[in-house]
Amino acid sequence: MSDTEGLGRGFQRSRASLSAAFASRPGAGWRSVTNVKSLTTSDHPEDTMSVKAFTLVSAVEREMLMGDKNYINIECIECCGKNLYIGTNDCFIYHFLLDEKISTAGKVTFAATKQLHKYLGLKKPVSELKAASALTRLLVLCDNTITLVNMMNLEPVPTGARIKGAVTFAVNENPVSGDPFCVEVCIISVKRRTIQMFMVFEDRVQIVKEVFTPEQPCAVAVDGYYLCLALTTQYIILNYNTGVSQDLFPYCSDEKRPIVKRIGRQEFLLAGPGGLGMFATVDGISQRAPVHWSENVIGAALCFPYVVALDDEFITVHSMLDQQQKQTLPFKEGHILQDFEGKVIVATNKGVYILVPLPLEKQIQDLLASHRVEEALVLAKGARRNIPKEKFQVRPSFNFHENINFTVGPCISMVMYKRILQQAGFIQFAQLQFLEAKELFRSGQLDVRELISLYPFLLPTSSSFIRSHPPLHEYADLNQLTQGDQEKMTKCKRFLMSYLNEVRSTEVANGYKEDIDTALLKLYAEANHESLLDLLVSENFCLLTDSAAWLEKHKKYFALGLLYHYNGQDAAALQLWVKIVDGDIQDSTRSDLYEYIVDFLTFCSDQDLVWKYSEWVLQKNEEVGVQIFTKRPLEEQEKNNINPDNIISCLNKYPKARVKYLEHLVLERKIEKEKYHTHLAVLYLEAILQLKSVTTDKCTETTDLLLKLRSLLQKSDLYRIHFILDKIQGTDLHMESAILYGKLEEHEKALHILVHELKDFHAAEEYCMWNSENRDTQYRRRLFHMLLSVYLNPGTPDCALVMAAVDLLNNHATEFDAALVLQLVPDSWSVQLLSPFLAGAVRQSIHTRRMTQAALGLAQAENLIYKYEKVKQKGTPILLSDKKVCQVCQNPFCEPVFVRYPNGGMVHTHCAANRHLNSNMTHHSSSSSNQT
Repeated sequence: MSDTEGLGRGFQRSRASLSAAFASRPGAGWRSVTNVKSLTTSDHPEDTMSVKAFTLVSAVEREMLMGDKNYINIECIECCGKNLYIGTNDCFIYHFLLDEKISTAGKVTFAATKQLHKYLGLKKPVSELKAASALTRLLVLCDNTITLVNMMNLEPVPTGARIKGAVTFAVNENPVSGDPFCVEVCIISVKRRTIQMFMVFEDRVQIVKEVFTPEQPCAVAVDGYYLCLALTTQYIILNYNTGVSQDLFPYCSDEKRPIVKRIGRQEFLLAGPGGLGMFATVDGISQRAPVHWSENVIGAALCFPYVVALDDEFITVHSMLDQQQKQTLPFKEGHILQDFEGKVIVATNKGVYILVPLPLEKQIQDLLASHRVEEALVLAKGARRNIPKEKFQVRPSFNFHENINFTVGPCISMVMYKRILQQAGFIQFAQLQFLEAKELFRSGQLDVRELISLYPFLLPTSSSFIRSHPPLHEYADLNQLTQGDQEKMTKCKRFLMSYLNEVRSTEVANGYKEDIDTALLKLYAEANHESLLDLLVSENFCLLTDSAAWLEKHKKYFALGLLYHYNGQDAAALQLWVKIVDGDIQDSTRSDLYEYIVDFLTFCSDQDLVWKYSEWVLQKNEEVGVQIFTKRPLEEQEKNNINPDNIISCLNKYPKARVKYLEHLVLERKIEKEKYHTHLAVLYLEAILQLKSVTTDKCTETTDLLLKLRSLLQKSDLYRIHFILDKIQGTDLHMESAILYGKLEEHEKALHILVHELKDFHAAEEYCMWNSENRDTQYRRRLFHMLLSVYLNPGTPDCALVMAAVDLLNNHATEFDAALVLQLVPDSWSVQLLSPFLAGAVRQSIHTRRMTQAALGLAQAENLIYKYEKVKQKGTPILLSDKKVCQVCQNPFCEPVFVRYPNGGMVHTHCAANRHLNSNMTHHSSSSSNQT
């Protein structure tokens, strides 16, 4: 980084000496002044210097001080509370009392009352005055001597205590001694390159330390053990306790007067090169950006949040928060500028004036009125803090959203601070700076109705909201703000939509939920925004009356139905939606509105509404409309009159819907009621016969119905078989007849139909398979033997049946008893013809034998395990003799039957049967007993 960049960013360095910007290349250091100037002021033209931060008020007129003696000039001043002391060039000290007065118009004036004056008798100017209020002493520098005088009567202390050989001096406002009745004073001695530290008591002085400097010091400020010195060619920080020094940056004492001013704990303000007011800490770094003042600055003072500078013609006011010059006051012939406990006093040779700060609130309001939002916020944020004056620190920031870590002086209340944020938010809003406005509204906890009220007709008619007074902005409504510009108005509405959507679920909405949601609904409806439906189907607080009228005005009938539904008015909602589907009113929000209504009715708990609109939905589409019954939750059907019987009765006029509903009952819900199964089978049958009567060709619909009927007849055991069979008689539904005969266990008839009438040998085999499902092997084998018999005894020879019989045997060898088959087949059949069957039969026989042997072996092994466990349980033998007695009754055993407990005790069986005794015995036992 170059030297130029170094100084421009010097306030961001950590532990880097300020001298680094100047020491190696002074020329570059001077050029960096321009960079700092451009950094701090280029974005702010001259008209920004219009903040009225101070007013200049006369405190002491020349007539009060010198009358007609024109030769008298003011050399120095000191102020302590209401006491004002003035030192003159003719060796006089004047004491005045300042009385501050505020007029009804808020104007501040000062009335000075002269108390007394004192001639020191040295015929030299009084160079400096410092008050030590704890000691009631005034330190007076005159003719290189510091004299202690009484603050009240201006008489020197009786002891004559004084400090000689002082060029200038400074009081340590951060003393290290800890003695409250002592003042620490640092002087620049008349000795070359010498600094001396003194302790000043009420009537005596004591030298503490003498320090030598590398160059002749010109000015000094002190904080604790640290001295900030202006030497002949540079500024330095010197720790007089350790002797360690830190170079800051160069300057030329021959060209300008140095300024060294302590502004806070371990921090100083210095007059740098190029008209810069530089801040430096005792560590030799700068924690904030410099201020840019005049090249010819004479003096500087601090009054938060401003640095005040004095030159030959002007008093300039600079903000410590954003480094901008805020105010310029013409002031000629000024030569003294000092601050005393927050009071800034400036003086010419003939008069004394006070810079009275305007209330920060007034300054902020003036900035807001001129739309200087950033400056107003920086000032407000700084003033909001309440950190003691001695402890403020700042981290540099040019972004008013960043935190300012210090404040001193006046502050504003939280209520006023929030109001300022709100005002700033409206200014940013009017400039269409919506992101900034939103952040300010949220930080300022804006009553969101203030913003909504700008938009005509968005607040509910029932709202009692009244805008803040005094007002937060100058606009009557959005039309005035945008001057009728539709594009700007659209942007503002879009912003409000976004903002309301964000805050509606936060604490900001507490108490105003109805106003917020109603306004949001109106915005969505007007803009045809997709979020309108999301708002209405989720929890909301939209007021029904206002919202309904607005939705109807904008022809949002589907959304209006949702609003009615949310407010429990389902009948009104359905009435609207039905009108949309029927084309009575126009709303293209949903192209699938009919399906939506069906879904709505499906889950509607009002059964009267369901019955009322069931006819309408079924007339529109039977297959879709029936879903209001088929998809209805089971618990709903069980506790009201929307039950299957009533539904079927309703669906009698709608055959397709009736079939769909019966399929739902039988196939999906698996309801085991004969009437539903029989009814469904009859409906299938009637539909098939109807289609067959219309056309002889097999259409897709007929095929589908046949498959459904066959599946039902095969899988269900609940329908009335004879009833269905009677209906099938005389038709060509042979497969269905076979299935029904199978259900009646009349398998020969069924197989006869399949083999001789349908000649469907595969179907005959399938018949045997599904009829024997969940049956034993013998039942299945009987069916297959029946089929074989049908093949082999046709009545008339038929080669097709012979081949079918051969295929049956070869394909299903395991399903037959081989010995019986060999007795049935004709002797003319060759072994080769039946080789697959024979091979399969032999394989099955061998497999069965081996499986039987394996099962026998496993059973034997299991039996062996049981025997082992039995022997194991017997344990060691128990000897019973006539000498053994029962532990319960103490009688001998008369027969070899007893009960033995795990602890070895033996009792009679009848004694063990006694529960009470048994429980006593088991109290001493750890496990169940073994009986022998």
